[in-house]
Amino acid sequence: MFPRSSDRWKTAARPEPAADAARIAATEQAVFAEAAAAKPKLIEEKVKLHGRIIDEFNLALIEKVSREELARQVRHFVVEHVLAERLALNEKELDAFAEDVLDEMVGLGPIEPLLKDPTVSDILINTHRAVYVERYGKLEPTAVRFKDEAHLLRIVNKIVAGVGRRIDESSPTVDARLPDGSRVNVAVRPVAVDGPLVSIRKFSKRPFSMDKLVEINALRPVMAKVLEAAVAGRISMIVSGGTGSGKTTMLNALSSFISPAERLITIEDAAELQLQQPHVGRLETRPPNVEGRGEIRQRELVKNALRMRPDRIIIGEVRGEEAFDMLQAMNTGHEGSMTTIHANNPRDAIRRLEQMVGMAGLPMTIGAIRSQIASAIRLVVQLQRLSDGKRRVTGIAEITGMEGDVVQLHDVFTFVREGVDPSGAVIGSFRATGIRPKFLADLKAAGIDVPAGAFEPGAVL
Repeated sequence: MFPRSSDRWKTAARPEPAADAARIAATEQAVFAEAAAAKPKLIEEKVKLHGRIIDEFNLALIEKVSREELARQVRHFVVEHVLAERLALNEKELDAFAEDVLDEMVGLGPIEPLLKDPTVSDILINTHRAVYVERYGKLEPTAVRFKDEAHLLRIVNKIVAGVGRRIDESSPTVDARLPDGSRVNVAVRPVAVDGPLVSIRKFSKRPFSMDKLVEINALRPVMAKVLEAAVAGRISMIVSGGTGSGKTTMLNALSSFISPAERLITIEDAAELQLQQPHVGRLETRPPNVEGRGEIRQRELVKNALRMRPDRIIIGEVRGEEAFDMLQAMNTGHEGSMTTIHANNPRDAIRRLEQMVGMAGLPMTIGAIRSQIASAIRLVVQLQRLSDGKRRVTGIAEITGMEGDVVQLHDVFTFVREGVDPSGAVIGSFRATGIRPKFLADLKAAGIDVPAGAFEPGAVL
């Protein structure tokens, strides 16, 4: 099926004759019985075999056949190679070796098993010599290795080419994404001194629902009910937190409460939001080309989105002058819009917004900027990854307006840390502060009721 330089592949698509099948079975038995003096370095053998397959297979036809058929052909090739090289592999090792070679051809090589592992949330490649993963909030080393830097760069180029990006000495950093939506950041020489650095933030094929976040104790049911009511009632909000605190996960969960009748426009640097509504338009920024032209920033996309008749605009992360256009949108008929921001607490999130609006270069006083923020945003959801690796909603705060030149911010719910148990897990409780949000009146006018007991002061939720 994949003829190039050898005629033996011309009949591969047809069922093998009985004699041929017997020959292959005998070959495999010979492989299993082979006893070499020393076990080879399988990474080097895998890369060498991959190079031979590239020469043998007609690559233009690979995409036209099923993975099962391709796997059968690759296994056949691997068996012959293992026998010729006198490699000591049992049947299980041979199957794994064949699967690794297949991943080199159609997947992402050594890291393909990590991408398939649902317990892995982050893959961190520190040059070709070391690969770490994050499981359940904790980093741990893996046995995954690349043959050399060229091997790793080949995988990197396969990733970035899939989204129309490039990476080389003139453009040594890039943000990309995998087909499943996982976010990828790559840095190569000269900015990466010791060799390529790759960070992959995986996203679940089934995004976390709010019920699932409650189940894992990221927040309590009453807090989820209040957030659900706020989203349904078109209360504009920002999700604040540090790196890896679960901001995008929370944004996905919150978006599930938006009416399917609304038109949503999402704006991101690397498209990773997984909104479930039927009417979603996705926009993505673009870096400059090799001549330094063609860059499309978030600010241009926000301005363009306003002309696309959105009911709400959802920005994956606000980090620059687009903050001003986002606030304008929230103040001019796009209530209920949402975004995320890097900040350690709700007050810090407001300060960062002030700085970002200032980056727009408009002649606005600090009082005018704060007034824009206070009238546009009503709710701040604060997340944090704690020392035990668990991610929790550590606060929900309401912006109630201005008092002089100060933005008034009141905590509605907080997470109170009380200690650490012997296993290192953080002990704490979610509590209501006793302050009833002002937006409850707006929700009631829209026919949305929130249980009055949700805000009992000091009660452990």
